Amino acid sequence: MKTENQYTDLKSLRMVTGKSADWPELAKDCVCFANARGGSILIGIEDDQTEPPKNQTLPAGLAEKILKRIGELTVNVILSFIPRVSDNGGEYLELQVARATAPASTTDGRFYLRIADDCKPLIGNDIQRLLDERNARPWETLTTLNVERGKIDPAKLDQFVAGIRNSDRVKTSVKEKTDQELLDHYLLAVDDYLTNLGVLCVGRRQERAMLGTAPVIQFLKFDENNQKVNKLVWDDYNLTPMEMIEAVWQEVPDFREHYELPSGLFRTTLPVYDEVVVRELLVNALVHRPYTQRGDIFLNLRTSCLEVVNPGLLPLGVTPRNVLHTTVRRNEHLARIFHDLKLMEREGSGFDRMYEVLLSQARPVPELREGPDRVEVIICKRILKPEIIDFISKADQAWQLTQRERITLGLIAQHESLTARELSGLLELDEIVGLSSWMGRLQKFGVVKQQGKTQATRYFVDPNLLRKLDFTQSTTLTLIEPYRLKALIVEDLKRYPDSAISDIHGRVAPELDRHRIKKALDELTGDGSIIFAGEKRWRRYSAAE
Repeated sequence: MKTENQYTDLKSLRMVTGKSADWPELAKDCVCFANARGGSILIGIEDDQTEPPKNQTLPAGLAEKILKRIGELTVNVILSFIPRVSDNGGEYLELQVARATAPASTTDGRFYLRIADDCKPLIGNDIQRLLDERNARPWETLTTLNVERGKIDPAKLDQFVAGIRNSDRVKTSVKEKTDQELLDHYLLAVDDYLTNLGVLCVGRRQERAMLGTAPVIQFLKFDENNQKVNKLVWDDYNLTPMEMIEAVWQEVPDFREHYELPSGLFRTTLPVYDEVVVRELLVNALVHRPYTQRGDIFLNLRTSCLEVVNPGLLPLGVTPRNVLHTTVRRNEHLARIFHDLKLMEREGSGFDRMYEVLLSQARPVPELREGPDRVEVIICKRILKPEIIDFISKADQAWQLTQRERITLGLIAQHESLTARELSGLLELDEIVGLSSWMGRLQKFGVVKQQGKTQATRYFVDPNLLRKLDFTQSTTLTLIEPYRLKALIVEDLKRYPDSAISDIHGRVAPELDRHRIKKALDELTGDGSIIFAGEKRWRRYSAAE
């Protein structure tokens, strides 16, 4: 089944045939893929279909015509094609777009980038970033220091080779390579010289220092008055990026502090900062940083949170709003090494994993900020609702929930109830229709119930399930029906006439969103149940006589 995603786009045959042919649009899509990571455009399949029309045939010479026209309309775009036949007998053309080694554009000077399943124009500073990041050769594979491949650190090489050969993520044919062949396989060396990646991972201390951008990590601890009380630094270039993760985790004593939480007759312990989260933060900082830019990695431990500050910006195409759904590799060869050494999961799963762990521990989700020259990730240690920890655990044991289902259930449990729009915002989804893949089987199992329709749909955890799983939680008005809320407001205004909306909100239902109170007041005003005097912030409400 063919669907649109980061690497695949579907186009109707009408786009390249007849009077309706839209060659500039197809050229734009080719530029998008070329500036991203390459991909395939399946010509002959409609956007809302998964297969071409039955017994569809392609016009003779269509592929050659496409290559000619796209070549005339684009710069630095390399194409190839493969004629395909679907199971229903329909023909379609797979147009393969290679990742460009230099910035690709249309001939009229426009730049585009493929982000998830959409094509976005690049303007202003984004174009300069594309020019800077899209070199003919990645930084990792350069041999600018001219370090001979024999000048390696034997201990670092032995450690690297042992990790590769003991990994279940590496093919047997790769494990059987000699030490020197492994250097070539992972692009740690090219011909007679170590690459920058090789110097970083298996090189000697002095060459690693000469790189100029080898990572340095600083740990700073602050007290409640924002005064620095402790500092640890890893700045001697003795450690490879892989070794720095373990060193930071082991040498920062604050990372081994725990909470004690009551659990019936017993007490359970919960780490202040989970090891999975801390390691994921360090991996992201080391693997996804721009190694062409100087700057230290800072771990700022404050009384309420941990801030991880990384130099540089997010990869082009990634924003704080789409980090859960967009994957862009900046240092793909280093990422491959981390993956094969089992230091990170599959590409693009780091933030998903942090969401899952933090929500299962009843903590807020990580906050991602992008500044003018740095990226910050903030992890709060506060536990919002301790009872959620046991509830998520019991629900997972009962139904073996997927990662996305645990994330969604954690968000709904923390907020007690969420509208479809609110849940989409928390999951960083552009459209509400995307909720189905995150909701998964939660409604089928009866874990999550819903009220209303379309954007007004409100999701909440089934109260019967809460009782069944012994989930104790104070009663709130989060799920109150609109007519009951309006009756409470009328009764409140009979007791407290001439009240502002903030006073009504605080007395009647402070746990509800202010806009729900405002909507109820507008409806009561419309049907004459209440009256008001004044405008905007000076408006005061009273019950009708």
